[in-house]
Amino acid sequence: MIERTLAKKMIALAKKFPVVSLTGPRQSGKTTLVRAMFPSFPYVSLEEPDIRHLALQDPRGFLSNYSGGAIFDEVQHVPHLFSYIQSIVDNDPDARFILSGSSNFLLMESISQTLAGRSAVLQLLPFSMAELTHGGHHFDQYEQVIFSGQYPRIYDRQINPTDFYPSYIQTYVERDVRLIKNIPDNNTFIQFTRLCAGRVGQLLNYTSLANDAGISPNTARAWLSVLETSYIVYRLQPYFKNFNKRLIKSPKLYFYDTGLVCSLLGIRSADQVSTHFLKGGLFENLIINEFVKRNRNRGEPDFPYFWRDSHGKEIDCLLTINGEFSPIEIKAGKTASSSYFDSLKNWRKLADLAGEPGYVVYGGDLSLDIRAGSLVSWKELDRIQSQPST
Repeated sequence: MIERTLAKKMIALAKKFPVVSLTGPRQSGKTTLVRAMFPSFPYVSLEEPDIRHLALQDPRGFLSNYSGGAIFDEVQHVPHLFSYIQSIVDNDPDARFILSGSSNFLLMESISQTLAGRSAVLQLLPFSMAELTHGGHHFDQYEQVIFSGQYPRIYDRQINPTDFYPSYIQTYVERDVRLIKNIPDNNTFIQFTRLCAGRVGQLLNYTSLANDAGISPNTARAWLSVLETSYIVYRLQPYFKNFNKRLIKSPKLYFYDTGLVCSLLGIRSADQVSTHFLKGGLFENLIINEFVKRNRNRGEPDFPYFWRDSHGKEIDCLLTINGEFSPIEIKAGKTASSSYFDSLKNWRKLADLAGEPGYVVYGGDLSLDIRAGSLVSWKELDRIQSQPST
């Protein structure tokens, strides 16, 4: 088992909260993590039809077998169990429950209604590059990481990404999407997801997306929410405070895993990534995902921001470092160029941050500090230190 960075935070919170809830994409490693961290707890999968039937028909009788606590996996299938778990933990301060599920909306809705204040909530995303490196998986070229993606099963079972992702997409649509929203045509929804993949790293235009998919803009927004709820995509919001210039306020679209994007785009090898017209967007997605995972592994729900004005001047990523926003430019090129720092110079003038140099993350191997800022290799993202948890 590759050690997960989130494990330490999960153990710490389990000592303080009677319930720890873990959400994340399907097959991100939630079951493996909770069983490894809490080996003495009974494990129950509520995805199994017979077990789920027992929990639905007689919740009190079902939970009487686990009065001291248990791991309940895919617990969103039986949401009314939460009320009974609340009663148990309120009457027994020593009881501990670990709840996991792949539907953020269904799980969080149940927690907010019945377990507010009693449950810590964590999110487990696919492997970070640091986790893969510590686990003995090394990559010479970022194109290989982008193509392979970072889902644990690919590395645990040595499954070719071209075999893994089509099955993943089909399983996701058949199992998860129907739990969240009644979508009459699965094929149209999958095509919509492919169209989203073609917009990775771009400003989100709902009308254009809807027109291309042959659906209404309201349906496009609803389907995007489904993809967000089930940890397929996320919308990176723009930062638009404290500036007088006209700024872009549309979000940018990213996927939680670049391997999934490649599959949806029909990319079948790492070599194809290097020549694909979306190479820059895919690299940007890979790097921003690492910052998102860094926050999640610390138990912090915040996303980074981006910044862009109406003239097209842009900062790809704004991270909070020591209480201040630090600008980060992301360039897929493997040869350093002084032009990479142009946007950082413009940002410093607008934000009046003369002492904040900022960073350029690029596709090369060399990292160094220069007057214009810090040049950071994609392999050394730990050189960018975000604000630690308190």
